[in-house]
Amino acid sequence: MGKSRSLSLIQLDQKYQNLHSDLTLGLLALVSLILFGTLGYQWLEGWSSIDSLFMTVITLTTIGFGETHPLDDRGRIFTMVLIGLGIVIITYIGNKFTQALVEGYFQKTIQVTRQRKIMESLNNHYIICGFGRAGRQVTSEFAAEGVPFVVVDTSLEQIEIAEELGYKAIQGDATLDHDLLKVGIERAVCLICTLPSDAENLYTVMSAKTLNPQIRAIARASNEEAIKKMRRGGADEVVSPYITGGKRMAAAALRPQVMDFMDGILSGKNRSYYIEEFRLDANCPYLGQSLQEARMRSKTGALVLAIRRYDGELIGGPSAETLIQTGDVFICMGTPEQLRELNQLLSPTNQLPRTPRNI
Repeated sequence: MGKSRSLSLIQLDQKYQNLHSDLTLGLLALVSLILFGTLGYQWLEGWSSIDSLFMTVITLTTIGFGETHPLDDRGRIFTMVLIGLGIVIITYIGNKFTQALVEGYFQKTIQVTRQRKIMESLNNHYIICGFGRAGRQVTSEFAAEGVPFVVVDTSLEQIEIAEELGYKAIQGDATLDHDLLKVGIERAVCLICTLPSDAENLYTVMSAKTLNPQIRAIARASNEEAIKKMRRGGADEVVSPYITGGKRMAAAALRPQVMDFMDGILSGKNRSYYIEEFRLDANCPYLGQSLQEARMRSKTGALVLAIRRYDGELIGGPSAETLIQTGDVFICMGTPEQLRELNQLLSPTNQLPRTPRNI
């Protein structure tokens, strides 16, 4: 089904491109005919350039004015040929112009121009591929946190729904390099694949990683086998709604208070505390110091839950002696004010994903 929709989109784009080429060709033919008529009258009748041009124009437009100067037999034959060619070319242009009006060519051109400007303005944004149930939930969370993102979906109906919600959206096939480039894949920081099939998600991840090896790719998978293939295809994170949902249901049954606490923090329902990530760059003033020496807890009140090293090592519950290194990602918990102060203290160049909502 996805392939048929993609094929129709390709055919639609090709039709508009052909229509644009036909209109351009017709206008070029008309200009060439005017030049041909002007030179012809100059050569055959010996008229001036302005007289030859005037005669050509009134002949092609069939206004009905009289001859600029008396014509001999050669001039009259040339005029008849010019009229015949003019009828053919002007009729061709009129038909193509009418077709462009009926099929909404000019409206589409305006829409494409507007979309291109919007896409070119995107930078350090997130790309959500697919606007189904999972995609809508992702966009809802991003919109709540003010994260810049764009939606890509093959369905025009889904795109219209996204635009009604105020989201930046474009109709396209995320498995195609051309459509990924249209949404600024080379300038994006993260790609989220929520397409209906595992194959589409895998193709999209592979295409995105080819176009932008630095982009973070998160994909949806239906089973464990698909998860393995997604990771081999370059996905940084793979989420299976069925596996994750089952684990959360089990945790809710076995550790309900823990789940309530974590859900409240992650979803924003608990307005007292948030969990946020901070990436440390070379400008952090505490590089090389221990957590005890940096005294982040006493200065801000925020709690450092874990540290992810640059090489991927995860340090859970770091001790006071843990050293701060370049490229560390701090996973911290605190109130909005505490996290804001910690952000100012660390001065990270990259904060993941954004400041806590409602701060």
